[in-house]
Amino acid sequence: MKATLFTILLLSVSLSMLKAESPYPVRGLCIAAPSVDVADEFARFIETELAPAGVNLLILRVDYNYEYESHPELRSENPLTKSNVKMLVEVCRKNNIRLIPQVNLLGHQSWHGTAGKLLEVYPEFDETPQVKLPENYEWPNEDGLYCKSYCPLHPEVHDVVFDIVDEITEVFETDAFHAGMDEVFYIAHEQCTRCYGKDPAELFAGEVTKIRNHLNNNGKDLWIWGDRLIDGKTTGIGLWEGSYNNTHRAIDLIPKDVVICDWHYERPDPTAFLFASKGLRVLTCPWRNPEVAVEQEKMMRGFIQGATMEMKPRYQGMLQTVWGSAKGFMESYNGTATPERADKSADCFRELAKVWK
Repeated sequence: MKATLFTILLLSVSLSMLKAESPYPVRGLCIAAPSVDVADEFARFIETELAPAGVNLLILRVDYNYEYESHPELRSENPLTKSNVKMLVEVCRKNNIRLIPQVNLLGHQSWHGTAGKLLEVYPEFDETPQVKLPENYEWPNEDGLYCKSYCPLHPEVHDVVFDIVDEITEVFETDAFHAGMDEVFYIAHEQCTRCYGKDPAELFAGEVTKIRNHLNNNGKDLWIWGDRLIDGKTTGIGLWEGSYNNTHRAIDLIPKDVVICDWHYERPDPTAFLFASKGLRVLTCPWRNPEVAVEQEKMMRGFIQGATMEMKPRYQGMLQTVWGSAKGFMESYNGTATPERADKSADCFRELAKVWK
């Protein structure tokens, strides 16, 4: 009996030590989906590098880089095939890595002088039809153009994008979907007869809620970036990592089961507390600055350690972001990239992985 009690006590202590080493449940990487020519290599990279580094979440930014059957007109050139995706699904399942696809919704419907696939094929969805994409893009510019948005009130836009959402979540066999929704500068714009004059916070919250409800009906969670829910002016966080166009009040209007990816790249801003205090689950997201990433990870641990029982489970952990290609990240991580093509997010990820276990 004593031996049994001792064994139970020892197991309990071991489990508590394990929990102390890994105080949060998510250790993730968000990266562009690989191109077809490196899909096999990326699958091996997941197994040989990401899984041993402790990654248990992988978000792949797919957008229109997939051979959609519901809307083949929206396929990019040389898109991922269904067999490519199933290979990635299998290697993630084998290594206990949760796999979530991302397709940018609402914002990021163009880049510099090029329209994204959705507005290229369906220009009628454009929130700002009179803003023309320049041949030579510069920021700032007179139009305030960073990326175009689709009109969230267009009567046909969701018929298209929800087909895409349903197809990509099905092929990825996932329980969640990342909708992006960051850096939305065009909303409630005067060029849109449906949106102009409406509250930007209500419009943004309405779109989040609409997407969430659609996913929820199919048993899936919605994930988004958090910048539009932060008051960039009052906090001093700024135009990019916070909102200047009054969408931040949507934080009190969206459903509480939306998961927030809270990105800050130059400073370890403590806004994870803001989202957790509003009842939302949150992950902290670094990019290419290892020192900032390590401070953010330390902050996440501190939030959890000092949290109430109600707040503690809302701090989900860390999500390393990569804004280059999968090929470039792998080359940088493996030390084979040339200096001019080196991706600093690989250095950031390496340092983060040392401390998040």
